[in-house]
Amino acid sequence: MESQVCNICPRNCNIDRSTKVGFCGMSSEIHVAKAYLHEWEEPCISGSRGSGTVFFTGCNLRCVFCQNYKISQENFGVSISPEKLVDIFINLEKTGAHNINLVTPTIFVPKIKEAIIIARNNGLSIPIVYNSNAYESVESLRSLEGLIDIYLPDLKYYSDEVAVKYSNAPHYFEYATKAILEMYRQVGNPVFDSDGIMKKGIIIRHLILPGKLDETKRILKWIKDNLSNEVYVSLMGQYTPFYNANKYQELNRRISNREYEEAIEYFFEIGLENGFVQDDESASESFIPDFDLEGIL
Repeated sequence: MESQVCNICPRNCNIDRSTKVGFCGMSSEIHVAKAYLHEWEEPCISGSRGSGTVFFTGCNLRCVFCQNYKISQENFGVSISPEKLVDIFINLEKTGAHNINLVTPTIFVPKIKEAIIIARNNGLSIPIVYNSNAYESVESLRSLEGLIDIYLPDLKYYSDEVAVKYSNAPHYFEYATKAILEMYRQVGNPVFDSDGIMKKGIIIRHLILPGKLDETKRILKWIKDNLSNEVYVSLMGQYTPFYNANKYQELNRRISNREYEEAIEYFFEIGLENGFVQDDESASESFIPDFDLEGIL
């Protein structure tokens, strides 16, 4: 079997994933858990017909509050070939998807790249969205240049202490900000069609955590100081203590109205202009996909 020594992400496991798994818990084969039309992404992503979303199994973070823990940490999913992934992309476009939305794709970049190239050659014409936690290697992202139309990264933490405590992600801010700068270099300022659907660009997501408003403000300030005002920010207020968050007293609550309002006020105060607000109405298990292999088998 072909060697698959893996240093795709900042973990730099340096192992052959054809014979054993890395930190992400995955072999070199693509693993997926669901592919369907997702209606609850940002309005310019989901639009009126839905985003053709493919949920990949495994993750290079260990977020204690992950709502997708069934696939990110319990590794639910099935193995598929790049050719099967191509079929999934094409079928999603046929059902009316505005785009192909790759959720947590990082650990499968080489084979996803192969699938995108084949799909484009087979007529896939809708944008490709790279939906990531931003704990990325710049080198891996560069290998995707010209293939990704929209980057949808998280920017979760500012301080290393918090990143390590809640996601076991050393130097998260350092890696994530370098990754986001590379994403922006590739796709630039946003481009929309006549219906307001994003065709190209970047949307940076940030989930406000309870008691961590300083983290939020520092992250927003970094965005303001380092990226164009045309970049979109999705400021998410729907934190809920999923998975193991209830083991951390400070995380075992929703964010307060005061925290939420202060974050929004700061967004405008520092001069950020474009973005989306996802409030606590979306903090419900009803918004979490049922990982049932839909669109895969």
